[in-house]
Parts: sequence; C-alpha cells; structure tokens
Amino acid sequence: MDITYEEAVSRCWAEVDLSRLVTNYRNALAHLSAGTQLICVLKADAYGLGAPVVASRLWQEGQRMFAVASYNEAAQIRRVLPESEVLILGLCGDAQLEKAIAAGMLLTVFSSAYARRVEAAAAKAGKAARVHVKLETGLNRIGFDPQIAVDEVCAMQESGFVRLEGLFTHLALRDAASDRRQIDLLTACRDALAARGIHIPMTHALDSIGMVRYPQDHLDAVRTGAWLYGVYPRGYAHPEESRLAMTVKTRIAQLHRVKAGECLGYDESHPLARDGVIATLSAGYIDGYPRLNSIGEVEIRGRRAPVAGLVCMDQMMVDVTDIPQAQEGDEVILLGGSIGVDEYASLGGLNRNESLARTGRRVPRIYIENGKVVSVAEAMD
Repeated sequence: MDITYEEAVSRCWAEVDLSRLVTNYRNALAHLSAGTQLICVLKADAYGLGAPVVASRLWQEGQRMFAVASYNEAAQIRRVLPESEVLILGLCGDAQLEKAIAAGMLLTVFSSAYARRVEAAAAKAGKAARVHVKLETGLNRIGFDPQIAVDEVCAMQESGFVRLEGLFTHLALRDAASDRRQIDLLTACRDALAARGIHIPMTHALDSIGMVRYPQDHLDAVRTGAWLYGVYPRGYAHPEESRLAMTVKTRIAQLHRVKAGECLGYDESHPLARDGVIATLSAGYIDGYPRLNSIGEVEIRGRRAPVAGLVCMDQMMVDVTDIPQAQEGDEVILLGGSIGVDEYASLGGLNRNESLARTGRRVPRIYIENGKVVSVAEAMD
C-alpha cells in the first residue's frame, strides 16, 4: 500500500538516515584487513530499519553479500536484488530447502542430521546446495562439534549434492582467552580440511564487535550488522564511526491537566506529586517503546519530558508541566536526538540491537539522504 509522507508522520514513524548508514558502512570497510570481505547482516528487517531499502542502498555502494536468519528474509532480499549473495545463518525449514537451493541461496549446515536433509533437498532440486558449515566452538548454540566436523564435511563433499563455500563460527565474546580458543578451533578445522584436500573459499568468525576488537583475525570475511545501524562496541574509542541511523518519533495527541495525587493510565503506584500538564503520545509498546512505568524520558522541543504512568499498547503519557511551549500535534522523539540507543536500551532492560529491531511493524519508515526524503515505506506491507 502506498503511503504519503504526510500520512506517515501523522502518528508514529521512524526516520532512517541513509547518509549515516552509508558512512557507517564505509567506516566498517576501512577497518577490514586486506583481502577480507564484508558480509552485511540484514536479519530482523535490517534490525528494524527495513531490509529491502538498506540492501538496495548498500548495493549502490558495491556491497554484494548479505546475511539473514531465515529463508523468508533471504527471499525478501532476492526480490529487490536478484543477483545478490544471501547467506541464511540459521535453520531453513524442510518445506523451504528445495526452493532455497534452487534459488542459489547460501545455506548454513550445522549438524549431521541437517546435512542429510540438505543433501536430500538438493537431490530433489537437481542442483548442488551451496553451503557454509557452522562450527560450535563455545557459544553453545548451533554448529558441528569440531571433533567430528572434518569427517562430516568430507562426507558432504563426497555426496556430490553439496558445494562447500564457507566455514564459520560465532564468538561468545565472554573474554579474550575464550575468544582466542574459538578462533583457533575454527582455523584448526580449516587447516585439517585443507590437509585432506578440501579448501574452503571463505572462513569467518567475527561480528561487529570482533571486527574492531580482533583485527588480526578478520580472516576471509567479517559479518557486520549492528555497526551499520549505529550500535558500536561498548567502550569503543571512536563512537563517531558508527552513528545511530534511525530516529523514532511520535506526536502529542492531547494535553490535559491532572491534579496532584491522581495516577495515569493503568498505573496505580505513581500518583502525581503536583498538579501537572500531561501529554498523551500516539505511541505505545506495540510500536516498540519499552513498557515502562514512570521511568524514562522523551524529547519535546529540545527538552526532556519524563514518562508518566505505565506505557500502554498504543499510547503513553509524559509530564510536560515544565515545557509550557508544548502543543498538541508537536513532534516527540522517542529514540534519537539526545536519547541515544544505550540510554534507550538500558531503561527498558533491552539489548541495544533489540531496542532497534523491536520498532513496530505498523510504524512507517521514512528514508532520508542528505537531508531529503527519498522514499516512504508502509512497514505493514
């Protein structure tokens, strides 16, 4: 469904700054070692920014390889970029394996049982499956045990239904010593395969954090997601290299005066300490704002207004008593402006990536580049 800019900004919306996205992307490329490729991670709708638009803009920059979590996400990218390389990082269900193989998508194979399912689907498709093998080296999520991985990879190669294109793991990032053990397990497996005549074209281990923390271990590729969208490693000395690329906004629906001692909305434990002016905002937890109770702040006319009462599904209240200029219809910043992703996430007890990705599906995305609106997307399409 087409939507105009005026419609998009009528209630609650997200502004995606493509200029910042591109700058973050270029800064990531500048970090890479010679010969290392960048895999741009677009899972969860590019962490909430909108995967089709993000992928298309990065394609204009020369990016050719992307990673997602599911077949559906991969198919979404392929619809706008048919020539792109898309790696599905997790499970691809049996009902979709044959389609993924026929489309030439890259599959992650992480167990013996799953390898047999991929081989069977490839036989039905009449086409070898393009595969990256995942090793479980310490995150304890999915992946082959390194002790059996070499034999399993050899068996896949011998089946004739698999084309081995990658070998990877994912760091738990618990501490430098355990990270080192994980990377060493990966490279040892790669070397053992080479000794048996199997040369893997692409070996990768690092995400955005690892990219800046372990430059000596970039290997053949680095998978970067959070960095692109403005979530840089905590404590990183150059936060200006990864700036928040999405701002979430809403509007004041109504201003009303509330007497001291009254509670707001569904809250029963935070009565107002004084007579006040309360602004009801046209956004709630289903739009992505954490379900806070009289915690947190929003930005109105360049000033902070505290959340008042319990955030509802579709609406929330803030105290604007100290912002006498506030008017109905005013623009309100929920995330962005002076409210950084670290603050926003910590208030809600969220992971920073989650705080971006949870931005609601009914929230339109407005894409801006060089200060100008270039497109508007109805997120529910």
